[in-house]
Amino acid sequence: MAKALNRRQLTGRDETHLVTLANGHRLQSEVARAFTALQLDARNAGFELSIASSFRSFCRQLTIWNGKAAGTRPIHDDLGRPMPIERLSRAEQLHAILRFSAIPGASRHHWGTDLDVYDSAAVPPDYPLQLSPSEVAAGGVFDPLHCWLDARLAAGESHGFFRPYGIDRGGVAPERWHLSYAPLSVACAAQFSGAMLAFCLDAEEVEGEMLLKAEIDADLSQIMTRYVAVPEDWCPSVSL
Repeated sequence: MAKALNRRQLTGRDETHLVTLANGHRLQSEVARAFTALQLDARNAGFELSIASSFRSFCRQLTIWNGKAAGTRPIHDDLGRPMPIERLSRAEQLHAILRFSAIPGASRHHWGTDLDVYDSAAVPPDYPLQLSPSEVAAGGVFDPLHCWLDARLAAGESHGFFRPYGIDRGGVAPERWHLSYAPLSVACAAQFSGAMLAFCLDAEEVEGEMLLKAEIDADLSQIMTRYVAVPEDWCPSVSL
């Protein structure tokens, strides 16, 4: 049985549960081994399965969050169209950001079990990767990779990786590129709670200002249900 993560590891403030891969990305060691096996399978099928994002610290997630809330980083709707954040109410801003970005402390990327992937063989080296819906949609540049992954997941041959955001449940938008190593991430999700997140976001814990903090505090229970919790059927129990 894998060792449980502590509160600081679960919320992205402690990185001692990670190993660093040759490409600089960081994951838990068991996840790294499983990904290497999946990567080899992909290479044999003609794809170069590459990591766009792996572990993200609390501080990194806070930078992303504040950038979107301040309007210095773009936010977009489900079709990829830019949304002018200044025209939205604060509640609308919160939910527009949550559709695509986790609250700092609540990102699955903190755990070292989740990663975003793409096919680096399908694009030139200078390709401006977006991880956008159009890239992974039918006919998109990364659709062939994900069709291959669809088949591997369905057959139970994905080395423990599944998609926590594979379908739209009204919270986080579908992210075909987001893979999670279920044998460890299911346990991490069971450990995580709204109380843990609230403690993490306490003024004494956060270094610097966190935008939309009052709106998060006022709606934390609903946010946990809609945007943080993932239904149990996101991965088959046989994989664990």
